[in-house]
Amino acid sequence: MTVADSTTTHSTAVHRAILAESRRLRLVTLCVLYIAQGVPIGLFWFAIPAWMAANGASAADVGYVLGLTALPWTLKLVNGFIMDRYTWLAMGRRRIWIIGAQVSMIGLLVAGAIVRPQAGDIVLLGMLGFLVNMATTFQDVAVDGLAVDITHEDERARASGMMFGGQSIGIAMATAMTGMAIARFGPSAAYLLAAGFIALVTLYVLWLRERPGERRLPWSEGQAHARNLAVKLDAWSPIICTSFRAMIVPVSLLWLPVLLARGFHYGVFTGATPLIATGDVGWDEEATTRLVGTAQFVGGIIGLTIGGWVGDRLGAKRSTILVLAGFLVLTTLMLAGTAHWKDPGLFKLFVFAWVSFDVLLAVVSLPISMRLCSPSVAATQFTLYMATSNLGISLGAAALGLSGTLGGLPPVFGLVFAAHLLGLVLMLVVKYPGPAPADASAGLAPAQEPAPIPVHN
Repeated sequence: MTVADSTTTHSTAVHRAILAESRRLRLVTLCVLYIAQGVPIGLFWFAIPAWMAANGASAADVGYVLGLTALPWTLKLVNGFIMDRYTWLAMGRRRIWIIGAQVSMIGLLVAGAIVRPQAGDIVLLGMLGFLVNMATTFQDVAVDGLAVDITHEDERARASGMMFGGQSIGIAMATAMTGMAIARFGPSAAYLLAAGFIALVTLYVLWLRERPGERRLPWSEGQAHARNLAVKLDAWSPIICTSFRAMIVPVSLLWLPVLLARGFHYGVFTGATPLIATGDVGWDEEATTRLVGTAQFVGGIIGLTIGGWVGDRLGAKRSTILVLAGFLVLTTLMLAGTAHWKDPGLFKLFVFAWVSFDVLLAVVSLPISMRLCSPSVAATQFTLYMATSNLGISLGAAALGLSGTLGGLPPVFGLVFAAHLLGLVLMLVVKYPGPAPADASAGLAPAQEPAPIPVHN
């Protein structure tokens, strides 16, 4: 090989490691990072509750742990303000936060393996779930901000599918593998398994760069990219004022109830699934986590393939309407068939359907949230939208914890129906933003240029 050939090969390798210069690398990276994000979700939202339910935990105990686990996702709006205000641009606008968050996730999971809380230690389990998910929310906000920063309008539907499809695959992997590890070796093995996978993804992130000329490692050569310097706000007042102005636009305020509805069903169904499995169907935690893991994997594949295609084909609004209608049909079926909840076939249908619908709803609705975001406060504003959805999760977990007072799970399912109905009505009557007008250079502008100003109808 000649010197020239070697130089060309090296240049190509460097080029492929820069997110702004490769559409394929952007999509793959967003998928990988969301897979990593799905690992602690699968562990603490599915495997741990199933283990608790199989070891005699009540609905109130499961709801308590899920409530603490969900709390950081509700409070993560603070993360966006911090990230838009403080970062080390020499390593990219978001990448340093992603690395730091994943290192924190690894350390907390290892600590959980050492402390080894038992199924009855709901305070310890809740605190561990809270802390690990707090670190996960920082990773989540950083990745979401990265997606808004580097993706083009014409690839956002596909990026959404890669992100939430990847998350579902991560949840599936974690639910199935950590559930099996808990059943055979105990929770500590599950914590270490999750930590090991996140460590591998962290090494991958260390290999990347966001934009040309940036540092790959803190001690590497490089400098901040001009685009990031241009959009970064160096004071709290502009960040808060810009975010506030973007959020109080009427169409933005009317988008929030739809996000709440999406979170509410997740908070209810994640806790109801192991309770129905153990209380009605009679399964143990391994059988439950195996089913949920399979359903999450199927949902991930649907998100990666059908989700992005549907979003491109029908548009975000019509696709969201169809998925919400599907949720209404599913919830009606479960409410009408409460006498048949012991039937494994109905239970499997419920789990596969709600998980798949949840992934599809996240995929097809995400472009609307992205279009509402201003580039200078992308992490903050996008996080506010996602925090609204996560507030819905906390409300759903709280409603599940009150199921004994409300008369069981069916009344809580009725609340889910009402939330979806409200979301569907809003989608039908409100004119949410569509794609930005295309021009001759659509899809060709380099990702390092400023993102388009969001369209508000």
